[in-house]
Amino acid sequence: MSAVPAALLDTQAGTARDERVVLVDEQDRALGTMAKLAAHREGRLHRALSVVLRSPDGRLLMQRRAQGKYHSGGVWTNTCCSHPRPGEDPEEAARRRLSEEMGIHLTRLEPLFETVYRAEVGEGLIEHEYVHVFGAVWEGHIEPDPAEVEDWAWVDPLELKRELARYPERYSAWFRRYAELFWDRMVG
Repeated sequence: MSAVPAALLDTQAGTARDERVVLVDEQDRALGTMAKLAAHREGRLHRALSVVLRSPDGRLLMQRRAQGKYHSGGVWTNTCCSHPRPGEDPEEAARRRLSEEMGIHLTRLEPLFETVYRAEVGEGLIEHEYVHVFGAVWEGHIEPDPAEVEDWAWVDPLELKRELARYPERYSAWFRRYAELFWDRMVG
């Protein structure tokens, strides 16, 4: 058995990033499960989640993904993004991952939209996701996990829209899609 490359290790748990994702069809009907890394190597459609938090004054909470992430490290994206575990409700998973990634604890998130996208994200990996996107207003403490998040910022939506147009490569493929198709739903 060959060793797992260091870039594919979960720095917190020390295990390979092969937790299971839920494979779905275009209507989000579950078809089975697959190791997360294998699903990304093969570009298989799977269930995902994203969270977009706004401040009371309308700014968006953005995170810069940690360089050590298995893909899209160092790019800016929405507040939180991940995958529900098999059998886990997407909103429940979104609250769990928001807590794990950003140290933010919410009891409820509002569904904003659902979308399907496919994008090559480097290292021979393909994101092909049916994404449940949730939102909420937040003004409390933020304590990101450095293994997940390199930086974070509250950003004015108009400034963000200008930056996205000028430097799209600085943002995740999925966030660019959300901004293109669902901007009004994200900014409230």
